[in-house]
Amino acid sequence: MALRNAVLAALLEGEASGYDLAKSFDASVANFWMATPQQLYRELDRMESDGLIEARLVRQERRPNKRLFSLTAAGRAALRDFTATPSRPTAIRDELLVKVHSVDDGDTEAVRAAIAERLEWARAKLARYDRIRTRLLDGRGEEEFLADAERVGPYLTLLRGRAFERENIEWAERALRVLEQRPAHRSR
Repeated sequence: MALRNAVLAALLEGEASGYDLAKSFDASVANFWMATPQQLYRELDRMESDGLIEARLVRQERRPNKRLFSLTAAGRAALRDFTATPSRPTAIRDELLVKVHSVDDGDTEAVRAAIAERLEWARAKLARYDRIRTRLLDGRGEEEFLADAERVGPYLTLLRGRAFERENIEWAERALRVLEQRPAHRSR
C-alpha cells in the first residue's frame, strides 16, 4: 500500500495541514501505517502535483503561514479505486523476530532486553489506543457509537490496532517467561 492511500484516507476527516496530518497519523492511523513527517510532506507535494489533493494557504500573523490540504474529486476517486482493489494478506517482517529466532546461538540477554523493550512499547501503544477509543466513544457505548457515528472506519482500524498490541503483549510476556525458565544451554 502506498503512503498516498493512507493520506487520502486521513483527509476523509476534513481539511488538514501537514502538521495536523502528522499528528493524525500518530493518533489514528499509527496502528496500521507509519510515516515520518518528512515522508508525509514529500507525499503531500506529489499528491498535490498529481491533482489528488489541493492546498490553500492560510496566512498567520504570529506564526508561519500554513497550507491546508483537502481531497479533490480525483483524490476521492483514487481512494474509491484503492478500496475496490483486492488486498493481499500482509506478512510479518520484524527484525526482533529474527533475533528471537537466533536467541539460542546469540546474546540471550540482549534478546531478552529487546523483547522487554517491545513489551513496554506495546503497553504504551495500547494505553494510547485506549485513550483514543474513549475519546471516540465520547461517553457512548460501542454499539450506540457504531449505529450513530458518521464514520466507523477509524474505529474499526483502532480495534485492529488494539488487538495487535494486546497480542504483542501476550507474546512478549510468554517469550520472556520461556527465556527466564529455560536453563542455560552450552554452545554445541
